[in-house]
Amino acid sequence: MTDHTNENPVPNAQTSAGIIRDLNDRFRKLQTGGTLVATPSIMDAGPRAVHAIMDDIAAFNDFTPDNDPYGEHDFGVVTYDEHRISWKIDYYNDDLSAGSSNPADPDVTTRVLTVFLASEY
Repeated sequence: MTDHTNENPVPNAQTSAGIIRDLNDRFRKLQTGGTLVATPSIMDAGPRAVHAIMDDIAAFNDFTPDNDPYGEHDFGVVTYDEHRISWKIDYYNDDLSAGSSNPADPDVTTRVLTVFLASEY
């Protein structure tokens, strides 16, 4: 008789956080797999600034327990032209009408990365 109890373990919070972190990193670095949103303050800085800010967000790797308590890599702050720029990833259902039922499952989640001046928070 074969023991199948460990073939498909139920994901725990730590496993889910790791999956979410990997999906968020991929989205943030490659800018695919979700929707990008920038506030008017960011857009008003012009295309070169937006491109540079997005490059900085893609390269961001300064995650600490203070800014990433759940280990999901869903928030950060970068500096551009002496402005503190925040970014945040939120998890919605496919039609963006509510939160995702499972952010670790890309089939039921639309990621939205919002970029804004820290002063706009």
